[in-house]
Amino acid sequence: MSGVLSRRKWLWGPLRAPFAAQGRSYNTLAPWGVPVLVAVLWISASHLHWMSEQILPAPALVWQSALEFGSGELWSHLWISLQRLLWGLLAGIGSGLLLGTWLGASRRAQTLVLPTFVALAQIPTLAWIPLFMLFFGIGELLKLVVLVKAVVVPVTLHTLVGVRDAQPKLREAAATLRLPAHLLFLRLLLPAALPAFLAGVRLALATGWTSLLAVELLASSEGIGYLMVWGRQLFMLDLVFLCILLIGLVGAMMDRGFSHLERRLLYWPQPATGEQPRGGVAKGWQSLLLPAALLAVWQAANSFGWVDANILASPLDVLRSLYAGLLDGSLGEALRLSLQRTLAGLLLGGGAGFAVGLLLGLSPRSERLFGPSLSALRQVALFAWVPLLTAWFGLGEGAKLVFVALAAFFPLLIATQRGIASLSPQLGEAAQALRLDVSQRLRLLVLPGAAPAIFAGLRLSLIYAWLGTIGAEYFMPSDGGIASLMIGAQQLFRMDQVMAAMVLIGLVGALLGQLGQRLESRATRWRTA
Repeated sequence: MSGVLSRRKWLWGPLRAPFAAQGRSYNTLAPWGVPVLVAVLWISASHLHWMSEQILPAPALVWQSALEFGSGELWSHLWISLQRLLWGLLAGIGSGLLLGTWLGASRRAQTLVLPTFVALAQIPTLAWIPLFMLFFGIGELLKLVVLVKAVVVPVTLHTLVGVRDAQPKLREAAATLRLPAHLLFLRLLLPAALPAFLAGVRLALATGWTSLLAVELLASSEGIGYLMVWGRQLFMLDLVFLCILLIGLVGAMMDRGFSHLERRLLYWPQPATGEQPRGGVAKGWQSLLLPAALLAVWQAANSFGWVDANILASPLDVLRSLYAGLLDGSLGEALRLSLQRTLAGLLLGGGAGFAVGLLLGLSPRSERLFGPSLSALRQVALFAWVPLLTAWFGLGEGAKLVFVALAAFFPLLIATQRGIASLSPQLGEAAQALRLDVSQRLRLLVLPGAAPAIFAGLRLSLIYAWLGTIGAEYFMPSDGGIASLMIGAQQLFRMDQVMAAMVLIGLVGALLGQLGQRLESRATRWRTA
């Protein structure tokens, strides 16, 4: 940490001069500044009645609720949620490890299976929930299936990269030694894939915890998510505050614990993997064999009555609904409204994330002051904010905009801050030699140097803004939007329309990901030889 700070001082002294630290005591007390200020404002607002207690409960009331519910009920609901999370992680990580190892070790599997897996992964977990509800009901099996879907995707893709990118010399050594299959897996593939696999598990922890809260908010009679819904319905925001705090603590403990495990397991240098390289998905007619077979079985199951058509519409019915919805404009209008929310939330949340990340990256003092508080807020799963946002902003467009902005905020903040912090000290020497002022350093050195990280964060923010839009329309019913249209079709048991909307959501998500990648490539094309 001291090396990073000294490098910033050497690089960007003029930029951080207004933020210079005032002694060693500041470094110790700074992280507590924002929490203390928030606590003072909260207590003042309560005593001076700036806001109603139904909107902003007093700290004493939250503490009283902690004592009341902490005697047993709160922990029982949390224990139920953690048990669900544990079983979902075990099933999802195990399945993802096996599937990722198979896909990474077999070129034939990459050609035949990987394109279909990637296409299905483009559909967000939330978009699968209406279909899962009809297949599995609203009991424990639904929670397990949702968790497995959320966890298996990142684990599979990261494991695939680790296995596929194992050093060729190690493979040659294994072939020379004629290692049997089990030793090849234990001595070569597993250690080589471990860094990427652990990166996937870290991401799976976050997505699994978030997805569990989402499904508990939608369909559950117990668990920490249900307790939040119950508190919101009774306007007991003190209980909602308490649950948000507990969810953040659980997220922080999981992140810290996994970081410790990662440091213990990864004690050797390893290349950075964990991102699917461009062009990594096989193309050609062979990649169409599995989708064609699945569609044929799906159509046969519907035609011969193997599955109730009210539960699983045929591919032809889905295609007709998709065509009819685009032709009459209903799907197009719903998609337009959803994309408007995505863009507005991206501009608000992504813009704020970029500005805050720029400030934290350039100013060590600001990082010490605001960094710990922002890190604590980041540990709170996204959907945990839904009951509080709906209580404060209602169910209108304001609440949806804030939710989407919150989803887009942290990816760009983290990417911008890390991109600036990792700049080379040689840029500082060039700035001094050229006698560049503050604005010139920022425009000519800082932003171009951090551009790869910033645009990678923008790509993530774009995807998260789209996912946030789907979630906002799920939890805050409105008159328009693709997820709202899906909910209406589900209530009418029009599964052809539900699945048509799912296809459209997946296509838009894939297109937005490609758009972000194109923007990143064009903005940083100077990196290529």
